[in-house]
Amino acid sequence: MALERFAASWRESYVTSAEAASNARGATECVFCQLGALAPSEDSGVLWRDDLSFVTLNAFPYGSGHLLVLPRRHVGGLADLGEEEYASFFWTLRRTVGALEETYHADGMNVGMNLGQAAGAGIPQHLHAHALPRWHGDTNFMTSIGETRVLPESLASTWRKVVARLGSEFE
Repeated sequence: MALERFAASWRESYVTSAEAASNARGATECVFCQLGALAPSEDSGVLWRDDLSFVTLNAFPYGSGHLLVLPRRHVGGLADLGEEEYASFFWTLRRTVGALEETYHADGMNVGMNLGQAAGAGIPQHLHAHALPRWHGDTNFMTSIGETRVLPESLASTWRKVVARLGSEFE
């Protein structure tokens, strides 16, 4: 059986950009650390936070409802988390997935982490997990051939839809 290949060439411009290289080297202040210090609001894109973890919108989403779960402390890997941070991070991820399921009623869910630049992390020095609702047919010719993502909702709309459910998930 031949191996099928799929190119995500639309990501090349970011991965090879000066911004990505700067993020990989840690030459600038970490955008995730900046977000983790902000109060939850539609303007900040932060949906929820506590002392150890937080949830934010993905500024460059693959699809509707694409959220990020992060530790508040600037660490690059799972092994760098303390026991309480580890428990908070995965508890927050589990609750975030639940909130997305309740909000979007999607056909499936992608949950994952790219650990390190070689694994595809755009900001490898600050651990983060992706949670992304998926639907049958959500990867169509626009993404595959047209190298274009069509998002049916704005980031503000995603924030408003999820924040209420996310809040109730954490009570």
